[in-house]
Amino acid sequence: MEKIKKTNAKIEKIYRHHDEHFFIIETPEHRVRDLYPWEMGTIGNFARITKEFFRCNGNGVNTPLIEGKGEKKTYYHDCNGKETHSLPLRAGKEFIYPILIDLLNFIQTKTKKRVIITTGHRCPLHNAYADRSAFNQTSKHLIGAEVDFYVEGMEKTPLKVVEWVMQFYKETEAYAGNKEYEQFLRYDKSDTNVSTMPWYNKEIFIKLFKETEGRDLDNQHPYPYLSLQVRYDRDQKEKVIYTWEKAFKGYLRSS
Repeated sequence: MEKIKKTNAKIEKIYRHHDEHFFIIETPEHRVRDLYPWEMGTIGNFARITKEFFRCNGNGVNTPLIEGKGEKKTYYHDCNGKETHSLPLRAGKEFIYPILIDLLNFIQTKTKKRVIITTGHRCPLHNAYADRSAFNQTSKHLIGAEVDFYVEGMEKTPLKVVEWVMQFYKETEAYAGNKEYEQFLRYDKSDTNVSTMPWYNKEIFIKLFKETEGRDLDNQHPYPYLSLQVRYDRDQKEKVIYTWEKAFKGYLRSS
């Protein structure tokens, strides 16, 4: 059989020029790999901060606090936290001001260190339990417009973190060239509860609490920490202020 195949086989040579081709092969270009679904919720080795990180720290097993004596005793009970109430609501959905989330994720991205949120949202019950000072009664924590935090590994250098907050406004395209956001001023009035003059632009107010300042039941750690408060809502184009209505009726309670 093999002999017959070789006898009957015909060979036809194919000739072509070296520059002849059927289609053009483009020069390969480097492309950054798209994130896998499980990577979209992380920044480096850390979880991406979402509104879930801002849920109230209340815990119903905490011992009631008592102030005063005799008939003038006042009892403060803690709430049961996220198990019994929601975050603040806007248009029927749980809401934390997005700029707070964006800033904290920016800090994690740039520093490659974990942001530790010590206080996000506080319901009125937990707010009174955690800090009974008159200054705290109108806290923007109550309306989802304030966050207390420090950066793991940068506990003793909070001023560097302040610089990253300011850098956010220089690097973020939505604010580029707008001095109201890029330029930070110092708040030199004496009506704050910190010794370091706060910084502010049109949108946020930054306070630095030293190791001996701002201690409450949510901030019992020995580190300085920063507080970011929202001053202006860019979406609604209005100032952000505390109101009793927002603080006490702006969230859902479970039955």
